[in-house]
Amino acid sequence: MASPSRSGVFQQSTDRRMEHFAESISFDQRLYTQDIHGSIAHAQMLQSVGLISDQESQQIQDVLQEIQRDIQQQKFPWSVELEDIHMHIEQALINRLGDIGRKLHTGRSRNDQVSTDLRLWVRDAIDRMDGQLVALQRAFVGRCDSDADVILPAYTHLQRAQPVLAPHYWLAYCEKFERDRGRLADCRKRVNQCPLGAAAVAGTSLPIDRQDVARRLSFDSVADNSMDVSSDRDFVLEAAFVLAMIAEHLATWADEWILWSTVEFGFIRLPQEFCTGSSIMPQKVNPDMLELTRGKTARVIGNLQTLLVLIKALPLAYNRDFQEDKPALFDSFDTVEACLQLAPLVVEGMRLNRSAISERLERGYLDATSLMEYLIRHGVPQRTAHHCVGQLVGLAIERELRLAELSLEDFQRVCPALDSGVYEFLGVKNAVRAYLSYGSSAPQEVEKQIARWKDKLSLSIL
Repeated sequence: MASPSRSGVFQQSTDRRMEHFAESISFDQRLYTQDIHGSIAHAQMLQSVGLISDQESQQIQDVLQEIQRDIQQQKFPWSVELEDIHMHIEQALINRLGDIGRKLHTGRSRNDQVSTDLRLWVRDAIDRMDGQLVALQRAFVGRCDSDADVILPAYTHLQRAQPVLAPHYWLAYCEKFERDRGRLADCRKRVNQCPLGAAAVAGTSLPIDRQDVARRLSFDSVADNSMDVSSDRDFVLEAAFVLAMIAEHLATWADEWILWSTVEFGFIRLPQEFCTGSSIMPQKVNPDMLELTRGKTARVIGNLQTLLVLIKALPLAYNRDFQEDKPALFDSFDTVEACLQLAPLVVEGMRLNRSAISERLERGYLDATSLMEYLIRHGVPQRTAHHCVGQLVGLAIERELRLAELSLEDFQRVCPALDSGVYEFLGVKNAVRAYLSYGSSAPQEVEKQIARWKDKLSLSIL
């Protein structure tokens, strides 16, 4: 079976070892839907400009749809001799239509065809992933009302810092994933440019209509420079970067909840259907889904590095190196999507250990900053107030007391400006009530944030 890409200039057949070395059908066959849709649009355009007849165009479209059904029903033969998905589909078309099938490739090259197929695939994958991120955001927002009364310690440097409401934590993740959604949407704009018709490198002398193809395939615009089309894989790298960021945010969440599920923290109980046991220790409930989410991030980051190195210093325009972009790109999408499919279920199934959280909540002097700001409101300079509260915390540590358990005399000995009103700002509940700033963990601010996210995600009833 001779490949349609092998012209009459060749006098020797391809070495079988080269066929196996050069094939990409083992991984790019997943582009078959995009390749057929792009080919149908191309055939319709060729008909509209008079390069093929109405009847030829219809025959080509009908057979392409037959080929698609054959692939979907797993009746389609694959062969390394035909290299890639594009050659497989074109050869099948020629086998069934003869010379009419040979007309389909008029005015295009595999160079612009590959780029078109990949852009269509990435566009679909971006839209699918955006929906998965929304599902994860909804899972976090869905917890907010039931967890509204829970106060958690917030950490910096993994040391207890200040108290926050649990919904404030959940919405912090929503913000991260919203930035990811924004990056996906921005990436999609550059993905959604039609390369088809740029041909091999310089365009074509045939009277094709590239705008017509772009409209048929729902592209926003047509790529302007035929040389750039062949060499442009920026959209692949940009998508890979966005996926790496999503993976990083998932890893942050996973790592935090892995810590929180330990006996040492004891904040949460993970849903057991997403955990595994130990082969030797019967008490173990291991957070495997979260650990794998954290671990798979390495693959996604590695794929981005692979793609960056792949395009480094390549000359214009098309180079066969580009064939190697798909395994890395496909793997990144597959990996992140697999994580996103399970993440909402873990978020929804998690249970807060309220008693354990409450029992230890007053440890770590989470109200120290609240005390400092109380001093500031009484005219004490910030740096002076900071130093004074540090002394008071030191005194409390020495006596193994909470700040609220120090006497008024203890407070006045360090800062004479203090009076009995200081106790209204001590303790985690008072510290939370004291917050005022926009975007803070003040109860009234958190309520506004929850309402904003419900509206944004169309969750009027949770």
